[in-house]
Amino acid sequence: MQRRDLLQITAILGLTSTHSGQALAASASGAADSATTDHNPLIPPADGRIPVAVLLSEDAVVIDFAGPWEVFRQVRVKGAHSSPFELYTVAETTALLHVGGALNIVPNYTIDTAPAPKVLVIPAQSEPSAAVVEWIRKVTRSTDVTMSVCTGAFVLAKTGLLSGKPATTWHGAYAELAMAFPDIAVKRGVRFVETSNLATAGGLSSGIDLALRVVERYFGRDVARSTAYQLEYQGVGWMNPDSNSVYATRRAATAGHPICAVCEMDVDIAVAPKVTHRGHVYYFCMEGHKKLFEASPEQFRVG
Repeated sequence: MQRRDLLQITAILGLTSTHSGQALAASASGAADSATTDHNPLIPPADGRIPVAVLLSEDAVVIDFAGPWEVFRQVRVKGAHSSPFELYTVAETTALLHVGGALNIVPNYTIDTAPAPKVLVIPAQSEPSAAVVEWIRKVTRSTDVTMSVCTGAFVLAKTGLLSGKPATTWHGAYAELAMAFPDIAVKRGVRFVETSNLATAGGLSSGIDLALRVVERYFGRDVARSTAYQLEYQGVGWMNPDSNSVYATRRAATAGHPICAVCEMDVDIAVAPKVTHRGHVYYFCMEGHKKLFEASPEQFRVG
């Protein structure tokens, strides 16, 4: 999936939600702290098998689910010849899905037939139906972790489960998540946020770190390190969620370097949609972001 496709999904998810005025303040402050500590262990089920459901739809972002999938698949614990994580895909139906542009996937289960997961992975994907949202609510009552990756946070947010809690998403969607769900404390510049049995990862590769963090919570740091080694993954964000600090500060537009006023993506002013507000010209990477700005322009800083 191209970045613009991801932005389009984000805009659809954001624009179909309620906008509000206090949102960006919550986004910038990151008022609530993450519950990520080394003293937050998870206990595997008595039979040692941990079912992991990966929720998919049309246009799901491949690395968002394939990254965590491979992390869980590679885990080995003492005395076991296969991973303790049992992976399967779930969708509203078992019809063929088109994800990542040209990748076709047939889900293993529907939301009506899927086994109850202990870990639920929600990648960036298309607008969820009411039935899918209700399914997430229902299974999360008994999950150890329900985790979103990238703009999968919008899907999780639609359940209401993140209300009053801290969360994060892809850096290009901080503003939209905060605008769409003002009762969520959106944290900028973090790889992931954990609270209760919910966890939200930043964009794309951040899902790998959150999956390794889940492995660590179940089996300890040595097993997580070994898994990362097997994957030849050298990122350390799973041990330090604050390591995404490069995205902590909003980018500022200049005359020589214009950016989208919503997602901070570089724009070409020759073709970019634009709005003049209080004497200042704002540019946008897409019409959807222009509409979001026009719905509540006071929530965006000049520059």
